[in-house]
Amino acid sequence: MELFTLKTELEATDRAAPLAHRMRPRTLEQVVGQRHLLSEGKLLERTIKADRLTSLIFYGPPGSGKTTLAFIISQTTKARFVEVNAVSSNIGELRKIIEEAKRFKHLHAQRSILFIDEIHHFNKAQQDILIPEVERGHVILIGATTHNPSFAINGPLLSRSSIFELNPLSEEEILEILRRAASDTESGFGKSKIQFEMGALEHIARQSCGDARRALTALEVGVLTTPPDSNGIIQFTVAVSQESVQHKLVHYDHDGDYHYDTASAFIKSVRGSDVDAAVYWLAKMVYAGEDPRFIARRLVILASEDIGNADPQALILSSSMLNAVEFVGMPEAQIILAQTVTYLALAPKSNASYRALQKALGDVKEKKVEEVPRHLRDASYAGAKRLEHGQGYVYPHSRADHYVTQEYIEKKGQYYLPTAFGYEKIHRDRMAELKSIGEKTRGQKERISNRS
Repeated sequence: MELFTLKTELEATDRAAPLAHRMRPRTLEQVVGQRHLLSEGKLLERTIKADRLTSLIFYGPPGSGKTTLAFIISQTTKARFVEVNAVSSNIGELRKIIEEAKRFKHLHAQRSILFIDEIHHFNKAQQDILIPEVERGHVILIGATTHNPSFAINGPLLSRSSIFELNPLSEEEILEILRRAASDTESGFGKSKIQFEMGALEHIARQSCGDARRALTALEVGVLTTPPDSNGIIQFTVAVSQESVQHKLVHYDHDGDYHYDTASAFIKSVRGSDVDAAVYWLAKMVYAGEDPRFIARRLVILASEDIGNADPQALILSSSMLNAVEFVGMPEAQIILAQTVTYLALAPKSNASYRALQKALGDVKEKKVEEVPRHLRDASYAGAKRLEHGQGYVYPHSRADHYVTQEYIEKKGQYYLPTAFGYEKIHRDRMAELKSIGEKTRGQKERISNRS
């Protein structure tokens, strides 16, 4: 791959380049959005203006301005600026860049900035090559990624870098960018005769979901593919904008942050009994093409963990839903998912069973492990009688009320604490009843023992 600097590449505006490329801001003042990073006095703003860069990682969704910030740095820094894309780069190229950086530092006392776009595509070995060079200051790394750096970038490289998270642009910010492009006479369509129908640009801004590149591409497609009318004016209508955007973009990756963050919001909404929020997050996942089996499995877990015995039907319904989703498939499976989600969201909630298990596991791990009482041990094999296994055990169904008070564990802890919600209230009342019977039985045994 031929190396180049962004500074050299973009010295002059290339009218043949895509609109998104031509409209790229040249200064921090021209950047729209990301005020949490670029407002006056913020760390990144001060760092860029002072040209006192250390290694940086820009993390955010597509079209949020990661490459734009790298370009602005290339315009303001006195350091050499070299860009590579991790998709097409390799170890050999990295070694060549690093050797060049060392040579410039030695001969000219000039720093070298290495901008790696989509750095998450570098494997561990490629990232490891950078660690000593960043540590010794041979290169200043600027990485751009749409993936969470905590998972996509090696820990030692992260510890030597400052991480800046960029947010998706708001509809208002996207609209501002579109209006700039429409009126810009140098890089945009300011010299063209275009009549924008009310709501046309707003539709693009709304459908772009915070991605400036996608919005500018839609504007360019709409302008370049719409023939002028008899007066030579391009009528950019809402219909044109709808054709230009086509399918609404929903940022969603199936193995990264958007996937897990959306799933987290979905489950927490069901757990929190907000049925409308739960249905919305379900719709987002369905629209983005999430595997319905993933959604179904999460709901089965939730039915037991967060609803439990407050509504025992929840687990039955969820298990049935899982089978139905497998059998029916999409798109009809989304109807089954919606029914289950609305039921689970409005069901009474309890995690008493889950908490009981966690507490018992803690006792097993931290305390003395209890031995099985002799009268409860398996007595079904030859020789068990000689070992006195099962002797003294009372079969509960031999009693009229199918209950007998006997020792089932030597040192019993209290784990299951049912709530007063849903079916668990019946459990709580039943436990109180059994406790009362047990206390009454123990009292009778103590009186008989005292008489003897």
